[in-house]
Amino acid sequence: MDIPFVRYVGIRKGDKEYTSLAFCDNIKNHIGTIDASAQFTLAETESGYYLESLFPQYKGKIIPLLRSSSVKYKNPATKDIYAIATASQEVLEKFEKQFLKKGRASITVQVKVVDVDEVVTMVGEFTWFIQKLEE
Repeated sequence: MDIPFVRYVGIRKGDKEYTSLAFCDNIKNHIGTIDASAQFTLAETESGYYLESLFPQYKGKIIPLLRSSSVKYKNPATKDIYAIATASQEVLEKFEKQFLKKGRASITVQVKVVDVDEVVTMVGEFTWFIQKLEE
């Protein structure tokens, strides 16, 4: 959680394998729910941590950059929320094969944001471009 903006928003990495965001006044929007930008930041952060957990051997050896994203807000977020990231085995294998061959590759991660009652508040896709650092 060493990204200044992530700390500022209040995103936490809990004991479980996901990131979370507590419902509090400083992230509310004009109607009293968690702002869309805070949910987006939570989901984008989770997608990055998810990739880091899948490919720990590349930590410190790559530059990951978010290339594109697509999100859909499903329900108002009125409680603590957390994000869950996934990618199919096929996507992971394709990424690693291309990365090992070319030293760069793209990968898309699916993220679902849910509240503590398991109500889905947002879903999204986050596509990362990852390039190997020069040695």
